[in-house]
Amino acid sequence: MAADIESEVETIVSVEKLHKSFGKAVAIDEISFQIKRGEVVGLLGANGAGKSTTIQILLGLIAQTSGKVSIFGMDPWKKRVAVLQRCNFSSAYVALPYNLKVIENLDVFAQLYGVSNRKKKIEELLQLFEVDHLAQKMTGGLSSGESTRVNLCKALLNDPEFLLLDEPTASLDPDIADKVRKLLAQVQAERHMTVLYTSHNMRDVQELCQRVLFLHQGKIIAEGSSEAILSHFGQETLEEVFIAIARNQVTTSLLSGEHN
Repeated sequence: MAADIESEVETIVSVEKLHKSFGKAVAIDEISFQIKRGEVVGLLGANGAGKSTTIQILLGLIAQTSGKVSIFGMDPWKKRVAVLQRCNFSSAYVALPYNLKVIENLDVFAQLYGVSNRKKKIEELLQLFEVDHLAQKMTGGLSSGESTRVNLCKALLNDPEFLLLDEPTASLDPDIADKVRKLLAQVQAERHMTVLYTSHNMRDVQELCQRVLFLHQGKIIAEGSSEAILSHFGQETLEEVFIAIARNQVTTSLLSGEHN
């Protein structure tokens, strides 16, 4: 019975032996993973581990050197528009156009995504993230924290089935970061949204992610729940695991991919 139930869970993202090289530099070294509908999966690793390259391939921004990627059963490079209509993306490091008001920016994106009743949807999201008072402000005049929350409003405009979040709380103070985490958890649960989440904030990961993929030098070296990862590496916190991996303070057997 358990096997039958598992087989009914839809796979939203499937990555098989994904490899990406830039000249002689290997960014992604034959990684494989799947994400089921409704899962929140953390993609972790130090700078240069391959997270951004993986996300760019999933978004259809760059093509892999080899391997297969499928989102909703489609190749995001060959069927980019069809895939992106059902996805969205937010990053603390990607800014919206500075020369438009917040409300104008969100309206442009809402039109691009074909959002019905755009005005109501935008107002609801601005209120949800407590930035409705910024609607008429020029986007270029926002603080980094305000810009991050407006970006999250943009990312939810089309009620995405698959949401990619890159450091969504990086520029937020602890109080706002806590509110944003709770809001994201609420929205994800209500919409049964599939999320791929990258962050250097391990509290984000432990509170939001059901499963974690640890990247190191382009390879997945550990995968599982936070509890399984901690047990696997013999550490008490994910931050300790992160630091040990970044400093190459884990055993050769673990780095060779012998993980559960």
